[in-house]
Amino acid sequence: MMINYLDFEKPISDLEGKIHELKKLKSEDESIDTSEEIGRLEVRVREAMEEIYSKLNAWQKTQVARHPQRPHFVDYASRLFTDFTPLAGDRKFAEDAAIQAGLARFRGIPVAIIGQEKGSDTKSRLKHNFGSPRPEGYRKAIRVMEMADRFGLPVISLVDTAGAYPGVGAEERGQAEAIARSTEMCLNLKAPLISVVIGEGGSGGAIAIATGNRVYMLQHAIYSVISPEGAASILWRDSTRAKEAATNMKITAEDLKGFGIIDDIIPEPVGGAHRNPETVIDRTGETIAAALKDMSGQSGAELRTARRQKFLDIGRNL
Repeated sequence: MMINYLDFEKPISDLEGKIHELKKLKSEDESIDTSEEIGRLEVRVREAMEEIYSKLNAWQKTQVARHPQRPHFVDYASRLFTDFTPLAGDRKFAEDAAIQAGLARFRGIPVAIIGQEKGSDTKSRLKHNFGSPRPEGYRKAIRVMEMADRFGLPVISLVDTAGAYPGVGAEERGQAEAIARSTEMCLNLKAPLISVVIGEGGSGGAIAIATGNRVYMLQHAIYSVISPEGAASILWRDSTRAKEAATNMKITAEDLKGFGIIDDIIPEPVGGAHRNPETVIDRTGETIAAALKDMSGQSGAELRTARRQKFLDIGRNL
């Protein structure tokens, strides 16, 4: 797979470019032995990657969270769940492809799953509206959560959106009300709700399905009330100051764990989730399994009370 390099990854790009050239040279002339030089360069790549990714700033993490090759909801759904049956439509207006939801089995346990899907190429990104849901998506999520609540199914949500879609049609059909109702449904669930921010967690569009008993973030994911570009436009009327805004907003997993907004951080492979999707998806599965086991003995009333208290406590002990 050809990697799309981010601007701060130029040293890695240069080294891997040289490795590619040496491998091509070897394939063209087998008498040339490039293995030793390739091995040396691969060591340098690992060292450069470890150094760069050990000190990413908030804006660089934002770029990693938005990486076009980062694994999305469909990748997690296909690897972590079996018997996934997607449910479509809100039974009021239309189907919204930005939110994917349905019933599945997680390690043999019946569950409901909900998540935003951004798409992986131009066609699928347009189909899924780049992961920005319309009101119908949140009403579909409510429909699935109501079903899960009725049958006592744990709900697993995978968050990856820059925010809810702000178009005129979405606003006319009650975008804010749909987000509020979805958040309310999360709080009222009498079943476990586990949420994982796998990429971007943007504003109400994210919290509408992320008001969980357990909230986790991938190491290089971001979670914020507004995008860095949007914050820069409001604060300084200059979207080019997004890097500065990202730093001031405290949007990284480390920041949010320190504030008590998330419960834990799921480590990513060196170089980001897009370099080894299977590993990060499997780690996410282990985290979800541990959370389900931890909550297995709690009643519906206990789960709901604990979830509400969790969010009421945010910010009180800082």
